[in-house]
Amino acid sequence: MTFLEKRAGSCPSRRRFLGGTGLVALMLLAIPGWAEAGDTPSEASWESIRPDLFGEKTIDAEPVLRLSAPVRAEDAALVPIEVHVDLPADDSRTIRAITLVVDENPSPLVAAFKLGEGRRQFSLSTRIRVNSYSYIRAVGETSDGRLHMTKAFVKAAGGCSAPAGKDPVEAKANLGKMRFRDFSGTGSKEAQIQIRHPNYSGMQMDQVTRLYTPAWFVQTLAVTQGQRPIFSMEGGISLSEDPTFRFSYDKDGQPISVDAKDTEGNEFKRAFPADGGS
Repeated sequence: MTFLEKRAGSCPSRRRFLGGTGLVALMLLAIPGWAEAGDTPSEASWESIRPDLFGEKTIDAEPVLRLSAPVRAEDAALVPIEVHVDLPADDSRTIRAITLVVDENPSPLVAAFKLGEGRRQFSLSTRIRVNSYSYIRAVGETSDGRLHMTKAFVKAAGGCSAPAGKDPVEAKANLGKMRFRDFSGTGSKEAQIQIRHPNYSGMQMDQVTRLYTPAWFVQTLAVTQGQRPIFSMEGGISLSEDPTFRFSYDKDGQPISVDAKDTEGNEFKRAFPADGGS
């Protein structure tokens, strides 16, 4: 059982959803509070899912993390978000994990990231699905075990059930292909990795058969620099198709290696040279 499944496991209706059946997807959309909630932010969903994700741990409002997200998303299936961690100079702690949550999504836990050791500053951006007006949250864990949260309210609807952007035949033909970009030449200590994968949510309807496409997505990802981990991830249905991650790193001449696995057991591996070539 993965970390993500353990954290979602105590919420029965959401756990069943991960099986990818269309019937359950429709049932979830009918549950009050999971439909479009209007313009008024609510903490009700968060209070119901928080114990399943973090138990009774205290979550501080200390501004360790910053989260950027659009107020109104142009495309609910491709909502860009950015998380930044910057511990004060007099703070000896490091950041070791970041968890992304969308309160109103059928599977609220978007992804859990474990960071390499010794990181005091870190930035991460990706694209996610947002199914109805919702808070998006980033919860960081520092090396002393304390949790810290930041949030942003996003107006978007239908992201989890939106049709795939690419033809299924094309998607399978390019399955697992990766792209790597290094931005250090622009003065930024960042790189970006994209994995070609449809990342089906289980809520999308095949327009020909009128049946729901089973959930199928990138479940784990590990990114290393030489022998040193940069970050690893366990993801779910709320990550957009062709998962893309832009992250901070210190370029040191070592190659970047990527190892990803999806829910059907496919494994995708790639090593990229230190100069950022693909």
